[in-house]
Amino acid sequence: MKEKVFSFIDDNKKEILSLWEELVNMESGSQDIEGVDAVINRVREELEKNGAQTHVYEYEKAGNMVVGNYAGGDKPGAILMGHLDTVFPKGEVAKRPFKIEDGKAYGPGVLDMKGGVVAALFAAKALHACGYNDRPIKVMFAGDEEIGHVHSDAAEKIKQEAKGYGATFNCETAFVDNSIVVGRKGTATFKVVVHGVAAHAGNNPKGGRSAILEMAHKVIDIQKLTNWEEQTTFNVGVIKGGVVFNAVPDYCEVQVDVRYVDPNLVPEIKERIEKVLAKTYVEGTTTELVDFRVGIQAMQTTKGVENLFAYMAKVSEENGFGKPVPVKSGGGSDAAYTVIAGVPTLCSMGVKGANNHSKTEYAVVDSIFERAKLLTALILRMDEFQNN
Repeated sequence: MKEKVFSFIDDNKKEILSLWEELVNMESGSQDIEGVDAVINRVREELEKNGAQTHVYEYEKAGNMVVGNYAGGDKPGAILMGHLDTVFPKGEVAKRPFKIEDGKAYGPGVLDMKGGVVAALFAAKALHACGYNDRPIKVMFAGDEEIGHVHSDAAEKIKQEAKGYGATFNCETAFVDNSIVVGRKGTATFKVVVHGVAAHAGNNPKGGRSAILEMAHKVIDIQKLTNWEEQTTFNVGVIKGGVVFNAVPDYCEVQVDVRYVDPNLVPEIKERIEKVLAKTYVEGTTTELVDFRVGIQAMQTTKGVENLFAYMAKVSEENGFGKPVPVKSGGGSDAAYTVIAGVPTLCSMGVKGANNHSKTEYAVVDSIFERAKLLTALILRMDEFQNN
């Protein structure tokens, strides 16, 4: 059946590229809920047209999530997953619509991760069209992954939907060096606010209590919390304070990103932050920790993940798709939740490219066909996958 499925993908290259272009040219920044839901609905149409039974989880303050199910036998099934939101603001598509130049595709979200979405859709479509029904296949795409599901329960829904399945392939951004992600850091964010005392910088400088000066000390202390050996990092990414240059500022705030490997460390990480913030450098200022929030959880490198990588590497090499290399990433993804659900998972199984989240983001066009074929080969040969 493999030759039949591969031929189906080759015969539909024009349709694959057409859908890729269509999805990239649909606005779906995480904050553009209407745009995200439009893409979700378009993908739902595609799934139903291809023979899947679908369901949409609807959210008021976040993009929806679509799930498509292809019926199969009693063996544990395969999951193809990803997300349909991007990091780009509304209006970016008009500035840089989808285009192909010199074998590379460009456009907002072309790599992260609408290319992977299309590869997953056509992998499932090819298998169904060619009569595959040994195992059920589930396809699911969230609409708010880029913002960590802060306004939805999509993470819980992913775990629920994944239970009992045999393997998951998250079609996130892939890399030109053929590396495959087998582990990811978890994320957390928080805001720090310092209140001081305003005063005229010329007439009454001693009467002021500078919130910015206090925060300057705390920024250094927060950054020093980074522990390279533990692989826990802190990044003060945004700072705001003051109103005019000739007034002692009475307000300053920072927003901080935290990355960690071990989810069990989260309570201790928060304690470290609170200890740093408890120290006062500028008398008369007060500091508060605001909105400490755990984002996407860490993707653990379980034995099942390692076994699935070994199986995938064998299938990849035997089909002429190169020798993959296992890597761990500092960026989070929904692959964490299928691992938590007990399903061996590989991430970055989508199209290859570089420069995510930037105007120079690109995807290697031929890789969308290669990855669609690899996904089908992995599902066709799942009897060979030994998870022990």
